[in-house]
Amino acid sequence: MKRNQAPSCPMEALLRLITGPWTLHIIWVLSEEGPKRFGDLRRVVPGISARVLTERLRMLEQAGILWREKAQTIPPAVTYGLTERGKELRSVLDSLGDIAHRWQADGAFQATGLAAE
Repeated sequence: MKRNQAPSCPMEALLRLITGPWTLHIIWVLSEEGPKRFGDLRRVVPGISARVLTERLRMLEQAGILWREKAQTIPPAVTYGLTERGKELRSVLDSLGDIAHRWQADGAFQATGLAAE
């Protein structure tokens, strides 16, 4: 299937949505730490550019995974947090985290070059 083609099953659509660059990290941070302003998110997601963070946040907002609140201040203060739909992903992230820690302890990532430092 081509990348631009619509997925044929809901699982594939969900996986495409949440496995984009930085997406799971953003969801995890908001799940762990609660609502954050744009600048705070940028600081706690090291290496992400403002452009990519903006793209990811817009996509997650459109999917109903997070909410966005803009305060009428100068400069505008924009805060992001997880919706109920976004909070549903918490148990999935916890399960993936448990698996990742077990696999890391078993050395599963060593040969791949993906081992955590």
